[in-house]
Amino acid sequence: MPDSRLPLEWIAASLRRERTRTGLSLSELAKRAGIAKSTLSQLEAGGGNPSVETLWALAVALGVPFSALVEPPAPSVQVIRAGQGPAVASEQADYVGRLLSSSPPGARRDIYHISAEPGAARASEPHIPGTYEHLVVSTGKVRAGPAGEEVELAPGDYMAYRGDVPHSYEALAAGTTFVLVMQHM
Repeated sequence: MPDSRLPLEWIAASLRRERTRTGLSLSELAKRAGIAKSTLSQLEAGGGNPSVETLWALAVALGVPFSALVEPPAPSVQVIRAGQGPAVASEQADYVGRLLSSSPPGARRDIYHISAEPGAARASEPHIPGTYEHLVVSTGKVRAGPAGEEVELAPGDYMAYRGDVPHSYEALAAGTTFVLVMQHM
C-alpha cells in the first residue's frame, strides 16, 4: 500500500514557489502566518511535521488555496483509492483531511475527503476572501458551519456556507466522514 502522508518535498517546493512568487522573505511570511521563522525555514527545507493549522495559516498568508501547498504533480489519469491520497491531520481534533482534487488551471476549487472522530471540534480560521465551502456527509454525524450558525448533519445531508469567516467541524458519531468542496471565488 502506498504511503498516503504528504511528502515533505511537495510542501517544501510549494512553499518556496509561493513565497518566491509573492516576494515575501521568510521572516515576513512567518510573521503574517503567525508561526516561528524557524518552523517555516524547517518546512522549506523539507523537514518538520506540519499540521493542517500551520499549512492553512501559511496558505492564507500567501493568498493561495490550501491545496497549492500540498498538491502532488498530477498524472494524466488519477485514481485515489479509499483511505489513500495526501493526508494532513489536525492538532485540535481527531480530524484528517485528504486532498482528492486541487483546482486545475482556470478553476478555483479543491475537493477533500474528511474523516473525523468525536472528542473535539476542528476550529477553522477564515480562508482566503471569497471562499465558499460545500459539505456532503457520507457516514456518521457532523456539526459544521460558520461560528454561531453550526448545523447538525447526517448521511446524505448537504450544506454550503462562507469559508472566509471563522467556522468549525465536529464529529458527533464514530466513523464520521464527509466530502468537502472548497470553492475560491
